[in-house]
Amino acid sequence: MPMKTRELAQLLDGQAHGDADLTFERPTHPDHAGAGDLAVALDKTLLARLSDSAARIALVGEGQTPPEGSVDAWVSVGRPRFTMHLLTRHYDIPPAISPGVHPFAVVEDGAVLGEGVAIGPFCHIGRGARIGDGCRLVSAVTIGADATVGPGGLFFPGARVGERVTIGALAIIHSNAVIGADGFSFGPPEQGAVESAKASGRVDVINEYIVRVHSLGAVTLGDDVEIGANTCIDRGTLDDTRIGSGTKVDDLVMIGHNVKVGRMCMLCAQVGIAGSAVIGDGVVLAGRVGVADHITIGDNAVIGAGSGVGNNVPSREVWVGYPAMPKDKAAEQFMMTRRMKNLFKDVSELKKRVRSLPGIS
Repeated sequence: MPMKTRELAQLLDGQAHGDADLTFERPTHPDHAGAGDLAVALDKTLLARLSDSAARIALVGEGQTPPEGSVDAWVSVGRPRFTMHLLTRHYDIPPAISPGVHPFAVVEDGAVLGEGVAIGPFCHIGRGARIGDGCRLVSAVTIGADATVGPGGLFFPGARVGERVTIGALAIIHSNAVIGADGFSFGPPEQGAVESAKASGRVDVINEYIVRVHSLGAVTLGDDVEIGANTCIDRGTLDDTRIGSGTKVDDLVMIGHNVKVGRMCMLCAQVGIAGSAVIGDGVVLAGRVGVADHITIGDNAVIGAGSGVGNNVPSREVWVGYPAMPKDKAAEQFMMTRRMKNLFKDVSELKKRVRSLPGIS
């Protein structure tokens, strides 16, 4: 549906410039925009591209101006990232799924479905499960027995929710995420290789037999949690593994058994959190961060990409590196490492001079 420039400014709480009655059909990148499109140039590096774009309307950051004559109208906004939230939410295309229960879905006896649910083909709802009002299960979604899903959830194809798992309201679970697999908890009946290595630094014994510690807990997700594709969250041993409200988890993340993740965290792709770690509120773990078992990361800490966290991290600190350490210490270590080549060269030269002194053989 066409939108006027003035309507766009109102939607985004921005400022309209030029022909405020000019309309467009859809937002797109300046390089691909047609005459009826909105060229999104919130990144100032894209402003110059507007000169070669066919679009007549642009969206730019606050204080930015399109090249003269490049467009007939534009809207300027603050906080580009939040603007993209508002813009994409307005133009979002929801997954195509019909209301009701598809004839190829299986709903076990005792399951309770809320009002307005949509259950797509090949979904399976276990006995005693409860699905909240307005939930959408696109296709091939599994909800285990006695699991509880809050209202307004969206589950993409192949999402797996285990037995007794609790998911809050407005959850988004992407394709092939597994919530509630058993935890990776094993050990030998007698002292094994790992205990030997920890005690002596050597492997004095070997594992002859490995037994399983069963997972009696489940997983609890708070409200407004999003779980990315192919992410795995293991159930707890005795208590639940827990993810706080508002937390966003990227694709390919592994969260081990008994882990506690706080509210409003962001866990990026390939993060791995070992069992019984505690992640505070507002924590950001960048891509490929590894967190050791039983580690605590304080509220609002930020861990840089590729870091390996082996020690507790205080609140509001920025840690980077492998092993992870405070950012200033990591930078100092990096700089010292870069200077080692010159240091070795200087020491070698000094040794040559010392050997040339009289009486030094």
